[in-house]
Formats: sequence, C-alpha cells, structure tokens
Amino acid sequence: MSSVHSILRLGVDVGGTNTDAVLLDLSEGSRRGQVLASAKHLTTADVTLGIQNAIESVLTQVQSKSNIQALCIGTTHFVNALVERDPRRLDRVAVIRLCGPFTHGTPPFVGFPHELRDLLEGPHFLLSGGLQIDGSEIASVVVAQVESACDEINRQGIHAVVVSSVFAPIDFEIQQEETVAAIVRKRIPGMDVVCSKDVAAIGLLERENASILNAALLRYAKKTVIGFEKAAQALKLKCSVFITSNDGTLLSCAQAARLPIRTFSSGPTNSMRGAAFLAALESGISKQSALVVDIGGTTTDIGMLLPSGFPRQAAAHHEFCGVLLNFSMPHVTSIGLGGGSIVREDPVTNKVAVGPHSVGHRITSESLVFGGSTLTATDVVVAAGRASNIGDESLVSGIGQSIIEGAQSAIKKMLQNYLDAMKTSSQDIPVYLVGGGSILAPDVLAGISRVHRFPHFDVANAVGAAIAQISGIIDSFEDTSTRTIVQVRADVEARAIARAIASGADPHRVAIVESEVIPIAYTSGRCRFYVKAAGDWSGATSPSWLEVDDPLCVEASTGETASRPQMVASAAASAGVAPVMRTASDILEYEPRIKSGEWLLSEVDLEWIADGCYVLGCGGGGSPLHTFLELRELVRSGETVRVIDFSSITSNALVGWGGGMGSPEVSSERLLGNEYQEASAELWSLIGIAKPEALCGLEIGGANGMINMILGSTKYANIPCLDGDFMGRAYPTWYQTTANVYDVSGTGAKMLPSTMSSGDGNVMVMTKAKRDIDVDASLRAACVEMGTHVGLASRPLKADYVDNAMIKNTVSLSWRIGRAIALARKQSSLSRIGSILVDAVGGPNSARVLFMGKITDVGRRLYKGHTIGEVVITALTVDDDIDEDDPDRPMERFTGTLTIPFKNENLYAEHTADDAITTMVATVPDLISVLDAQNGSALGTPQYKYGLRVLVLGITAAPQWTGSERGIALGGPSAFGFTHIPYKPLGNYTQPRSVIEEYAHNS
Repeated sequence: MSSVHSILRLGVDVGGTNTDAVLLDLSEGSRRGQVLASAKHLTTADVTLGIQNAIESVLTQVQSKSNIQALCIGTTHFVNALVERDPRRLDRVAVIRLCGPFTHGTPPFVGFPHELRDLLEGPHFLLSGGLQIDGSEIASVVVAQVESACDEINRQGIHAVVVSSVFAPIDFEIQQEETVAAIVRKRIPGMDVVCSKDVAAIGLLERENASILNAALLRYAKKTVIGFEKAAQALKLKCSVFITSNDGTLLSCAQAARLPIRTFSSGPTNSMRGAAFLAALESGISKQSALVVDIGGTTTDIGMLLPSGFPRQAAAHHEFCGVLLNFSMPHVTSIGLGGGSIVREDPVTNKVAVGPHSVGHRITSESLVFGGSTLTATDVVVAAGRASNIGDESLVSGIGQSIIEGAQSAIKKMLQNYLDAMKTSSQDIPVYLVGGGSILAPDVLAGISRVHRFPHFDVANAVGAAIAQISGIIDSFEDTSTRTIVQVRADVEARAIARAIASGADPHRVAIVESEVIPIAYTSGRCRFYVKAAGDWSGATSPSWLEVDDPLCVEASTGETASRPQMVASAAASAGVAPVMRTASDILEYEPRIKSGEWLLSEVDLEWIADGCYVLGCGGGGSPLHTFLELRELVRSGETVRVIDFSSITSNALVGWGGGMGSPEVSSERLLGNEYQEASAELWSLIGIAKPEALCGLEIGGANGMINMILGSTKYANIPCLDGDFMGRAYPTWYQTTANVYDVSGTGAKMLPSTMSSGDGNVMVMTKAKRDIDVDASLRAACVEMGTHVGLASRPLKADYVDNAMIKNTVSLSWRIGRAIALARKQSSLSRIGSILVDAVGGPNSARVLFMGKITDVGRRLYKGHTIGEVVITALTVDDDIDEDDPDRPMERFTGTLTIPFKNENLYAEHTADDAITTMVATVPDLISVLDAQNGSALGTPQYKYGLRVLVLGITAAPQWTGSERGIALGGPSAFGFTHIPYKPLGNYTQPRSVIEEYAHNS
C-alpha cells in the first residue's frame, strides 16, 4: 500500500498471447521501483477490452488510485491493422511530393508489395519544391499546383494526405512541407495531413513510406486512443494516459493519434527496458551494456541494451510488411526457441534437435508434462529437475538421459551463438532473462558474465511501459565549415535537450542518450548529426485529450472500402509483374527471356542484378535499390530494357558510357531525375551524333551498375546495354576505369569530352585535361556546386577499343550472384552462402571466402570528399550452431581478426592470427565484399556496424586491371597510398559465362 506522497505508474503491454499490467512505485527513496501489483490476462480480440481487464485486476490489489500519476500503454493495435491488411482500419493515402525535376522515376508507393499498394495507394503529385543538401531550394512551392492537387484529392474522397519534400528533415527555415500542409488544410477543411519530416529521417522513399503507413492509420488511431482514454475514465482513473513508442519513450495520446507508426515495435523495447530496470533493482547495477533474452512459448527475442538504458537501434533501413522504412526501431533477433519447441532425436545419429517447430499456445494440452504426446523443451527442463510446479513431473520421468542432455546442450549452443552474434565486443557481458520460457536458459553461458533472473520477470514488458521516458530527437545536416564538429555537436545536443523538455521531460533529469556524427561523402563543410535526449516525465499534465466528436474519428464504412476505385493499370503493366519465386525449384527453373540475341530484362532479372551489383560494389558505389525500383517501374509500365553481348555490335560502332557522380547520401534523398539522360544528350549533340549504337556501364558495382539500363530503355534513348563495364567493381574516382587503363596518354583523352548535368538546368562540358586525375578532381569540384550529385557522360568509344578495355559479361555475373543469394535464402542454406557465391563467380580457383565473423570495431572519417576508415572483423568465439556432419555447415572455420581499410570501397584485407602474425589475404584491384551473414545481402561501408555478423568474399580481378603495370598503378594498393603493399593475385580470373549465351535456346 502506498503513502499519500507516492508517485505511482500503471504500465500495460499488449502481447500476442497475454496482456500484462503492473503498478509501479516511482517515488524517491527506498521504495522506488517496487512492483505493488501485477496481472496477466489473455489478449482479447478487442485489444482495448483486454487492456481494461488487466488494469482492473491490478487496481483490485491496491486501496487507492489517487496517487497514480500516469497510465502508460504499449499496444499492438496499429501494427496489427497493417499486418492484417484490414481495410476497415486503413485509409487510402494521397501523396504530394515536392521534388522539382527529380525523383519522377520512383513515384510514391513504388516499393510497396502489390496487395498493400492496392489497398493504400491514392493519387500522387510530383510538384515544384524540394531542397538541396546545402538547404537551398531546388525550386519554390507553386501554390496553384498544390491547390490543383487538392481539388483532385477531394474529388476522389481521400481522407489522408502525405506531404514529402526532398531534404525536408533539414528544412528549418523555408519549411516547404509546413507551407503545403497549411494550403491543403485550408483547401480541404478537416483533412488529415502528415509532414514526412515529423515521421522519419533522411532517406526520401523510406521516410515517405513510413509517412504513408502512418497516414493510413490516422482515423483508426484517433478512435483507438479515445478508447484508451474512455477506458481510463471508466476505471475512475484521473491520470494522464500515454502510449509507449519504439524507442522506449512516451507519446501523449494526441501524439500517438498523429504518429501511430512510432508504436510499432514498442513491445520488444518495453521488454528490454523493463528487464534492465528490474535487474538494477535486484543487483543494484545500472548503466551497463547487457543482453536481454525474452523466451516465450514459440520464439526467443534477443536485444542489446546500451548503458543508456535504451536498446540498440536497428540498421537505418528496415522492412515492415514488405515496405522499406527508416524510423527508429530496436535491433532484435528472433530465433525458433521457446517453451513449446518440439524436441526430436535422429534415430540414426542419435543427435537431438530443439525447434524451430513448436506446439505454441497448445503446450498445456500437447506437451508430455501436461498429459499430451509431444516432447517439448519444457518437458526436458522439468525432467532435468530444473523447474517445478509445472504440470505432472511423473509424466516426463521416462525421458532418457541422453535426450535430456542432448536437448539442453542444443539449447545452450543455440543461445550462445546468437548471444555472441548480438554482442558488440568480445568482452563478457550480463544477460537478463525475461518471459515465461526463461526456465530453458542455463545458468552459465560462454561469453556471458552472469545470467540474471529476478522477480516479476514475467511482466518485465509492462514494467518497461511504466518507466518509459520523454525524448527529444534531432536528425539533421549541419554546417561545419566555420565551427568545429565538437562545437556543432554541442549545439545540436542542446537543441535535443530543449525539445525533450518542451515535450514534458523533467529539466533536472534529462540527458543525452545517443549522439552520432556521420560524414557525407564528397561533401566538405557539412555533416549529419543524430542526437537523442531523454528524461523522466516531469509530471505536468499535458493537453493530450482528444475530442470524441472530431470528424476524423469516424470509422470508415465497409461500404466505402468496397466501392474504392480500382487502380488504373494497363495490360502492359500487368505483363510486367514478375513470376513469384516461392521455392528453390522456382529459382532453378527460371530462364531469362532471350529474343534475337537480346536479353529482355524482367523484374526477376532486375532484382538479381541489383543484388549482384551491390556485392560487386565492394562496399562502395551506393545502393542500387532506387535504380532498381525505377527500372522495375519501367518494366511494369511496358517499357523494354535490353542487354546484348559485345559480339552483337559492329566493328565501327560507338559505345556510350557514364553514370552518376556524387554522394550516396544525397542520392538517397534527392532521387534520380533525368540528369544522366540530359548529360548524354548534350554530349551526343556536341560531337554530332544522334546516339551511340550501344551503352556500357561505367562501373558494375553499386547504383551505377544499372543506370545505363534506364537511359537505354524504350522510354528514353532505346539503346541496348552491353553485358560488361569498365571497372568490374566500383572505384571511388572516374579515372579508375579500364577505359583509362588502356589510354596510355595519361591525359584522360578517352574520357573527354565529358558533359555533366545537375538535372535542374545546369550543364558543364570539360574538353581537355593535363592529367587523367585532373578530370575527376575538376568534375567532382563542380559536382559539389551542382548539388553534390550529377549525371556525367563521357566520350563514346569505338568498338575495337571497347573490345579490349571492357570487362565482359559483368551484367551476367551480377545476375548470377543475385540468383545465388536468392537460392541460398530459399534453401535455408545461408550457412553455406559463401560456397554458393564462390561457385557462382567462377569457383575456388578465382574466388574464396576470406573470413567469417562479427564486426567488432569500425571507424570512419571524411577526407577530400571520400569516406575513409577501417573495419575490424573478429572470428566468432563459439562454434557455429550447425552440426559437424551436417552437409550444410560452413566448410571452413576462422580464427583471429580481419582488418579492412576502405576509401568508399574496401581496399585490402589483412588477417591477424591469435599469435599476432599478420597476413595480407587480398588487395585491390581484387574484389573484397562484405556481406551480412544473416541474409546474404551486401553491406556498403556506411552500413558497417558493431555486432553485425558478416562474411567476406574475395574475387580475382579481371586481366584488364592485372595484366599491365598501368592497370596495377591505377587500381592497385599504390593508387590509394599503400606503396608498401605489393599486389598478389587472389587466384586466377575466370570470365563469367554470358547469360545470353547460356539461354539463347529461348530465342
């Protein structure tokens, strides 16, 4: 029972099976943190009813409600609406994008899966507006354009509008999104409008996607939070009501109604925060890194808790419902281990396996200990004498000792592997166990300093909701040209603290919990700053109550949903939809379409090529994602993209080449316009040709690997692309091409003239240079002045020159790499992704897995426009969880560490053995690519992050690089200042087989 001056918090968390509630005493003094009451109820179909039932159970255990300061709810309402694709809870959304001449090839909804796109897509409008990276306007907002869009939106009966502007998160002064939002509200009174800058951070498509999902939920969100507040009133609670967010902080009801997307992953966050709080109460230890292991009936969730008390966040981009997003989410790994996991013994080898199949919620009827017939992990733990008061122990007395020991060993090994992969260093750290299945975990785990078990572990998620704090976040690009980064960072941190206080944080308890500075490639004088401040709620009542008669709270009728107009789609667009690759057999049976010697690319081809291009980017080149999405949209609309072998062109043909130049950070926000098409057209006009006979990629690695396919499509120049490129990978500078290797003049003659276009009216031509390196330096300086991303076309080359200089069949190579990754995923053989990729790129004579391990250190800085740094990968300290005699196990074990310096791209790989002996295992121009070992995806150097489990693939470079001193001088270690490192080939180069040649029988 609490005193008159007690400060009490009610915390509620809705899970898939149970809804938990606790009453927590947060008063100062010895009672702080005491759990006064708790309850667990089954989650009901009407989630609000389940919440009310759980709260009622808690309130019956205390005598007074008067000191309850706040009710904090973690809910699955909004995420469920999207997962279930419920048209009664989701609205169609119109999008007004302020972008000027850019981004038109990748319109809103371009990355949505078909069923969700059909459900949510309203009209979109690409209008004048948007900012450059320096904060200047691409173009001003045109009021008449916005008003015309409003009239069409109103005519279609849309209830929600997203306004997204290029570089909106750094728009503090002009405020284009706010201006347009005001116009929309005035033109269409009562319209729900979402500004993208209020939802997520840098990354236009991902931020816009998040804003669309958020807008689709707005009417349902308002109805839901009103239900929460009515429930509180019905229970005679007179406290403020909050909703917990993805990052462990609180949203008022009004904020949650505006930003329901911020609640999507609050469950795992609440679990981790609650575990840390309870562990600190039990042991007195706080502000330390720890792993939180939440073991349920079917799965185990593992998250990393930082010393700040908040969970480590996931990578900048992540998927939800098949949609790529970039808002804050905790990094959680889920594995198929739970109390209901089925235990099996192989009758031949006698090896015991646990999971991933589970009896789930049927455990009380199907497991042995409860009278069922299925052997589960819970049965094993009870039989081992490690759990009591669970079922009837006599029913598991017949389980053999070998099965008990084998199952416990398998559980221990599984946990150790995933815990080790989630750690950020080799240092032992504690584990906090929560969840009803935590009895499965052993008391000792390798790499773990202590396994903590503490009271109320079964309601840790509700405790996490109760202790949630108020935050303030700043994510922006800042000018660092006149002040030091330390000074600018201090100012940004002060702004974040001020924002947290303005939102209700106690000024005396607010602190910085995250602060990061991110360099911007090819850009000097500006850096990206991400800062988060958080503190306890001050207790001041905030205006969170919503009006019940708000017209936007009225639920959309099913009749309106049924009568929604069908999306306009041509027959050609329907024909462009890719075949579904459901199984490994689908992938193996798929054949590209070859017609009259031309490879007509499909969606499947484009997807595989894009995955392969990122691998061949060797950490640089930028992600091909947006280029792929634009190409896929072209194919879906009926346009044709063609690839041909070099043998298809005549000996006197001209081959055009070029691509994009600039910062990947810029191109992730200011998506492609027609800058490359404009640069090419200007150049062809300058030299007096209508167009070249074929196009060739500047570099197959990264986004440039596919940009010529856009130019060559039937929508634009209608020119076939050669199966090849002039790098065979990605390099950081324009002169590092095989076209320049074969130009012995050293003046860049084969690159000039070059034409550069900003895409919004500025065009520059360079005709002569003293040295080839001056070409890149001069053009890159102009690129910064033209928005830090441009289209650049270089002098078309004659076929006989291209025959020698071009690295052949690299489009085919990227396709084979992408197919190998897809196949490994479908075959559930990611443990063998290395050997599968080695086979795809030519076999062990030309490629090999250089290392497997976990990133344990990464540092980066900006130097002359390039991101340079070093990543250290450490071999995993625990054996892989694949049995030694399993044919799918990795073929090689690694020890020690691998260090990879990078300058946009990875430069060399040096192994340090446990005895400190170092060995150079690969250097440029050979390809060194780092892949995410969990899913086979390539990682760009900006994505290198502590704790990621990775595989390093090495591929021998083509003879265009290695066959001459000039090739080694331009592309080898000495080109990057490593004059003391000699180039030693990784293996023997194998020319990739042409896809056209292999599948020509389809013609």
